[in-house]
Amino acid sequence: MSETFLYSVRSTFTNAEVRADFIAWLRGGHLADVVKAGALDAELVELELAPDAPAGAIADVETRYHFASRAAFDAYANGPAVPLRAEGMAKFPPSRGIVMTRGFARSTLRVASR
Repeated sequence: MSETFLYSVRSTFTNAEVRADFIAWLRGGHLADVVKAGALDAELVELELAPDAPAGAIADVETRYHFASRAAFDAYANGPAVPLRAEGMAKFPPSRGIVMTRGFARSTLRVASR
């Protein structure tokens, strides 16, 4: 695969039930909606806690989306992403104990087995 643009969202939680609701929402259509809106693919990564994590800690969730270019991402971000983000914020506002951190990067090499 040639160089692509990577958009990721890392979500942290204070409540395991909210985490489960969030994952169900992602699986139930949000990831597919982002692909329909312009991403090449979408990936859900359910991180695991380290063995020495504090008692009661809740594992983060990360979503990763590849776009054909920064311009393709910008077109998504300025158009279809607006209602998708609004939906996510309505369902999962910070008051529910979720914090989302967005990241951006060039993805220059992906190796896959055949």
